[in-house]
Amino acid sequence: MGPGVIEKRLKWAILLTSLALVIEVIGGTLANSLALLSDAAHMFTDVMALSLSFFALKIAGKPSTDTKTFGYHRMEIFAAFLNGVLLLLMACWILYEAWQRALDPHAVDSQVLIIVAGIGLAVNLCVLCFLREPASHNHDLNIKSAFYHVVGDSVASIGVIVGGTVMLYTQWYIVDTFIAVAIAIFLIWVAKKIMRSALHILLEAVPEGVSIQEVKLALTAIPAIKDIHELHIWCICSNIFALSAHALVNDQKVNQVESVLGEIKETLKTRFNIAHSTIQFETNLCGDSEVVCDMKH
Repeated sequence: MGPGVIEKRLKWAILLTSLALVIEVIGGTLANSLALLSDAAHMFTDVMALSLSFFALKIAGKPSTDTKTFGYHRMEIFAAFLNGVLLLLMACWILYEAWQRALDPHAVDSQVLIIVAGIGLAVNLCVLCFLREPASHNHDLNIKSAFYHVVGDSVASIGVIVGGTVMLYTQWYIVDTFIAVAIAIFLIWVAKKIMRSALHILLEAVPEGVSIQEVKLALTAIPAIKDIHELHIWCICSNIFALSAHALVNDQKVNQVESVLGEIKETLKTRFNIAHSTIQFETNLCGDSEVVCDMKH
């Protein structure tokens, strides 16, 4: 599936989710339901996640420049971090409102709540149909994360519908507050995860799921390589990894070492999804033979 098709599906997903978000905000206000407004906040995170995925696809096509040699991929990470901050603020507002309502419970129009949450669930299911194929066939972490964002919101909508049904028959309006608190806690967990991953990338840390030691073992398993040191692995964005390293080899002609470079690049690409690498070949150790060098400030 090409990028153009994925972008088109993301556009439709963003449009449908935004429409459902507006409906849930209006419905939550009319029904006086904090749970429905909390679900709307969760749906807002879906819009942000889908928009972030679309944004990442668009900027991925922009060429690098003389001043921005890595292109604009990092904009995705800044947007993700801001998204996480916004989620935390929303969750805090929901918890505050939940505390106020726990002290003074409000009646909730359960019928409106159930109808609006049902519309939200239907929209989420449509969006999942749009994203299911790209998520299963595309290696872009953004597409997959957006897909699971909507899965989580679908579960939240089901919870709101169940809570609305309970209130419809029992008039236990405190259930609305409990559901809102549960969604707020989930938002805090999502925000923490997003911000931690974004900060991890901004600090140019080793990509999650990649081990420095495993990379060294894989490279030193190539017969021509005697040692790997000064090894750096980092993320340019969520799905683009880069590496630089010093490789100790026997003294040989340049055309002979080119075949070794080909083996290195193939190993990095197939085993660790590292497509961008810079290798400095040496016939004598440059000094420190440690795998990871200590860079002084």
